Order: sequence, then structure tokens, then C-alpha cells
Amino acid sequence: MTLPVMTQSQSLSDWLSYLEQIHPQQIELGLQRVRTVAQQADLMRLPGIVITVGGTNGKGSTCAMLASIFQAAGYSTGVYASPHLLRYNERVKINGREVCDADLCSAFAEIEEKRAGISLTFFEFGTLAAFAVFKKYKPDVILLEVGLGGRLDATNIIDADISVITSIDLDHCDWLGDTREAIAVEKAGIYRAGRPAICGEPNPPQSLMETSQEINADLYQVNDHFSYKTTRDGWDYQGQHRQFSSLPAPVLPLQNAATVLAVLEHTPLSISEDAIRSGLRQAYLSGRFQILQSNPTVIIDVAHNPHAAAYLAKQLAKQKASRIIAVVGMLKDKDIRHTLEHVLPYIDIWHLADLAGPRAANAKDLAAVLPRDTRFTCHASVIAAYEAALTETSSNELIIVFGSFLTVADVLATTEQR
Repeated sequence: MTLPVMTQSQSLSDWLSYLEQIHPQQIELGLQRVRTVAQQADLMRLPGIVITVGGTNGKGSTCAMLASIFQAAGYSTGVYASPHLLRYNERVKINGREVCDADLCSAFAEIEEKRAGISLTFFEFGTLAAFAVFKKYKPDVILLEVGLGGRLDATNIIDADISVITSIDLDHCDWLGDTREAIAVEKAGIYRAGRPAICGEPNPPQSLMETSQEINADLYQVNDHFSYKTTRDGWDYQGQHRQFSSLPAPVLPLQNAATVLAVLEHTPLSISEDAIRSGLRQAYLSGRFQILQSNPTVIIDVAHNPHAAAYLAKQLAKQKASRIIAVVGMLKDKDIRHTLEHVLPYIDIWHLADLAGPRAANAKDLAAVLPRDTRFTCHASVIAAYEAALTETSSNELIIVFGSFLTVADVLATTEQR
């Protein structure tokens, strides 16, 4: 295959197509190649305070709340996150706004020039391009969401000022190991010697503690160094240096909100209580128990593994709908059985969808793990499943769409087009 010669003037879609073709593997963990290119592009040191966020679930929510609070306090922010739902631009934000195509194309052109033939994966190339955007805009705070694992993830070439692990559970087992102990070691690889290492996982494996000690990181563990509890008026936070009462409940998971406040305790920036309250109220992340419409109610959630599905089940248990109808599509490398088991007690009817791509599961794969008496229908696409669910749902019922970023993206795109 002859690849085109890319220039800054080419479109973002052209660049993304190019990035998908230049490396033989979609995922190749390791830091040598991406570090070499970063050094050649002078991207090993980023401006401002750098906070790296890893974890099985909760990374995006944690970054969203941190950015919201920092911005409420008057600081500029840069956020790098993945994957995106509708537009690649969602991955790189300055002060809460997606960067424009021109900024991304310029950054891609810079990395293309500096890589000098070194092969980079789609994610590695995009990570370095995000660094180039941050170098241009020089935000006060940069939030880096780990893509996969931590120790060998491209974001980990940066020595973060503060590192965060939100949760630890089984996911991406082919890459990270098939036990929580093994996965914890990979995630703890983002910690740094002598720097704050925040852990919001309430039940961390011993391997996390041991790895943190080996690294000589300053570990701050939930329920040991900081804690939180819900109250009638909201929730309370107790940290080593600050405590707050009757905080507003965010729309995002409270466990992650508490982890966010632990991070703030270790920044050199001045963050007022008013900024914390305002930031918590305003924090929002697309695709996280997001209400798309009412009458009937449609909610989308990117839950795609057992840990996230357990949280989704708790949210569904609070709903007053007379019936809940699920639209589900998943990838075959996920723990389909245990993911669906968590929400099974709350679902009355299932619309199962085939996904596209080499990693996709089909609807029959999902149906195979459901009990025999389950009411379900298989569909050739997410949109077909969603349309079928809409036709049989009345105003006092609820549709929940989940299982994959791809599933949620399809429904979100359809809704935006209407």
C-alpha cells in the first residue's frame, strides 16, 4: 500500500485515515518509540501542572470534574481523553472546548515531520499531537487520561506532578493480566517517586501498595488518608488538609468526586470552596448516564465492563419507570456475561445489536449469556435495535443504551441528526 505524503493543509478526516494505516497493529504497548519521537519533537516536558489519571473506570469523570473545578477557580486547562463518541476533536480540549480541526492538523503535521519514519500507533500519534497542542496553548493545568493500563501507555512518557488511579477491576485482560493484582501493577506504573499518588479504589490489591512502595511514591489512599460520606444535604469530604460539609452531589460518580478533592489537596494552586462547589455542579461528561430525551426517557451510558455495569445497575435501581428496555451492543473481548448479569434484574426487554469491526460481538453472542426466559430480539445494527425499542416504549417507560462507546455513539449521532 502506497501511503500519501501528508501536509498540514490536508483535512482532519484525511489525517485520521492516514493514522489508521501507518502502524501494523492497533495496540502495541511500550514507550520506546513514542518517547523517541517526543524527544525529537521537544514534547517530553509539558507546560503547567500535569495530572495523569488512570483506572478501569472513572477516568473521564475524574478529568471532567477536575477541569470544571480548575476553570471555576480561574485556571486554564487542557484535557486529553479517549475514546471519543462523535468527533475526534473531543479528545483534546482547551478550557472545556474541543480544539479545532486546524489545530489538530497542524499538530499531526508536526509529529509526522519529527517521527522520521518511526512507526506509531493511532493512539500514540494522537497522544503526541495532543502534547503539541498543549505546548502551543500553555494551559495552567494539563489532565492526561491513560488510554490502556498505565505503565506502558503512551501518556506515561510524561512525569506527572500528580498521578491518580480511580478504580481497579478486570478489563483488557489480554493486555494487562487476568487478575486485579496484575492489573494494579500496570496501573500503578503511572506513579512517580516522591510525588502524590492518589488512589480512589476502596479495595486496592496488595500489589498496588507494594508497587507504590517500590516506586517510592507518596500514596494517598481513600479510607486511609481521605474519606467521604453521603448526607441528607449532599455529601461530606474529610481529607488530610481540608474538609467540606454539605457539598453538592455531582451528576458523575461520587467516588470519583472524592478522588478529585484528594487531588486538589496536593496541587500548589489556590482552589476556593466556592470554586469546588461551582465546579462540581457544572461538571458533565457525555455518555455517562446521560438523558437524551424524555417521554419516553432515553438514557445512554458507556458502561462496558462488570465494574461499570455494577454502577449502572445502582442507577437503574433508583428509576421509577414502569418498565426498562435495554439496547445493547458490545465488543467480544469484554466480559459480556458478567457485565450483563449486573443489570439483568432491572431489564424487562432486551434489544441486542451486532457491532461492526474485528473486535465486535454480534447479537447472538450477547443472547447466549442471557437466561432462557429472557425476552430479547437480535438486530443487525444498533440503530435497528434502538428504533425497535422506541416503537414499543410508552411515555412512562425507560430505554437504557449501553455496552460500548460504539453503541452509545451510534444512538447519540442518530439523536443529533433528528
